[in-house]
Amino acid sequence: MAEKNERAIKVVAENRKARFNYAIEDTVEAGIALSGTEVKSMRGGKSTIAESYADARGGEIWLINANIPEYLQANRFNHEPKRPRKLLLHRKQINKLIGAVDREGMTLIPLKLYFNERGRAKLQLAVAKGKKLHDKRETLKKRDWGREKGRLLRARG
Repeated sequence: MAEKNERAIKVVAENRKARFNYAIEDTVEAGIALSGTEVKSMRGGKSTIAESYADARGGEIWLINANIPEYLQANRFNHEPKRPRKLLLHRKQINKLIGAVDREGMTLIPLKLYFNERGRAKLQLAVAKGKKLHDKRETLKKRDWGREKGRLLRARG
């Protein structure tokens, strides 16, 4: 048997509340334009994307308010932790996302920040619509009923 030299996907940050607060319509994988100290800091695993979002500016998509902390060994060449970062997408994808935001009132929410198999920093971006309070309650009811149903089935047989 041959050994596999492929690296697994390493998740750096995940937005766990996004699926609860938003109804996700579509997802897109995007690259991120990062500096060297940002990549080193991300490999440490301390990044957060919980309160971040993506925005269209000048025909490009930018990741706003994502926190990649400073790399401690970088001295004066460090980066700004919450600077806007350009997302790398094809022109067709950019036009599709801008159209969804402008016409349909959607929001661009980052779901997951990770390194792919080749070691490249990627962002899973979702086109989503915000849930109302009653939708969130319905999600909670479904989740609770699923747990209760599982308990009943295990107790029964």
